Amino acid sequence: MDRFANRLIIGLCSVLCILYSPSAWAWGYSSTGETREDRVQLRMGADFTKKWNCGVRLSIAEELRFDLYDVQTGTYAKKSAAGTPLSADTTYGAAFEKSYTTINLAYHPIDYFKVDAGYTLRILGRKTNQGADEFLRHRVFFGVTGMYTMRYAKLYVRERVVCDMRTDSVNLLEKNRYQWELRSRIGAEFIVPGQPVKPYTYVELHNTLNAPEYQRLYGRQYISKVRAQAGVKWRLTQKSSLDFYYRFTYGYDRDINITKTKQKIQLTEGKTYQHAIGITYHFNY
Repeated sequence: MDRFANRLIIGLCSVLCILYSPSAWAWGYSSTGETREDRVQLRMGADFTKKWNCGVRLSIAEELRFDLYDVQTGTYAKKSAAGTPLSADTTYGAAFEKSYTTINLAYHPIDYFKVDAGYTLRILGRKTNQGADEFLRHRVFFGVTGMYTMRYAKLYVRERVVCDMRTDSVNLLEKNRYQWELRSRIGAEFIVPGQPVKPYTYVELHNTLNAPEYQRLYGRQYISKVRAQAGVKWRLTQKSSLDFYYRFTYGYDRDINITKTKQKIQLTEGKTYQHAIGITYHFNY
């Protein structure tokens, strides 16, 4: 009798949970599986920084990004989960992908602490068979950085809050018009005595802060990117330098497609493996 009562209670609780679930009765949930995309990028940029003795720095930077694509087919250098690896015999071209124009104001009151804030204007372009589809996005950010200097190296940890603002039409159930994320970076710069070069490396995590409800899946935020970069800064003069680098980015995205007429939610989990080779010119005055 007690066993029957326990099963009855468990069954009633299960029914109530289903009935009062906000998505179970209104929406049918399904997963379309996982996709994979491989990209190779070329990047070039320049930044100019004005320093004052009070510890204030103002920087203006411009960066251009180009995706490699197959010249014969017009498709990007990528593959799906069921696709074939990229061929070394394929002829690739470079298509404009994004430009970043950034203004950054930083305050460096002491040797081991810095705060900064800034704005970035992003112009996005996409090469398709129908032509270029370009639109604007805005980004604001605020960060704090802690640094520790040793004899031949400088270690640092940076936490930055970023808000991306879309200007195109967006379904608010699927995407946010204002996307917030926390970027956590740990890195090191190394000093080579008597040489005009400074190797460096860092790793950065991108954590979503306000992913849409159906993307979070049971209320959880998630890490959308893991980024690692290694490079070397080559000092040209006392005020200028070149930065050569390689960056690898692992991206994870939950793409939600909500069909209101059929009351269905489809989740596609996309993974991106991006390799970027870049050069940046720095000038301080």
